[in-house]
Amino acid sequence: MVRTVQDMGVNHYENMRGGMLTVSAVKFLEAEDSYGAGSFFGRAVIPPGGSIGYHQHTGEFEVYYILEGTAKVVDDGKEYILHPGDMMQCRDGSSHSIENTGDQDLCFLAMVLYNHEK
Repeated sequence: MVRTVQDMGVNHYENMRGGMLTVSAVKFLEAEDSYGAGSFFGRAVIPPGGSIGYHQHTGEFEVYYILEGTAKVVDDGKEYILHPGDMMQCRDGSSHSIENTGDQDLCFLAMVLYNHEK
C-alpha cells in the first residue's frame, strides 16, 4: 500500500484531552490497515504554547518521536524536556501529557498501539 500526502487529510483537535490550543494531525496509517496493531499512527503538530492534556492509556500504549521543536512531557508525574530525535513511551496503565514549550511548531510522530500481552 502507498498513500501520498494528498490522500491523507488533516484533522484538527481543539483543546485535546483538556490541553491548550489546537493540535493538527495527519494519519499516515489508518487503524483498519494496521492488522490490529493500534488505533492511531500519525504526525502531530502543536503550536507554541499548545498542549495535549494529561491522560491515561488502558489496554494500549503510546509512543512519541520528536521531529521538530521542544516538548515538555509529563510521564506518570515526572517531567522531561525532549528535542528532535528523542522519544517517550507512555506504558499501558500510565498517564502522560505533552506541551510545546518552544517558539516554533512542535512536530512529532505519535502511535497508539494495543497491548497484546494482556
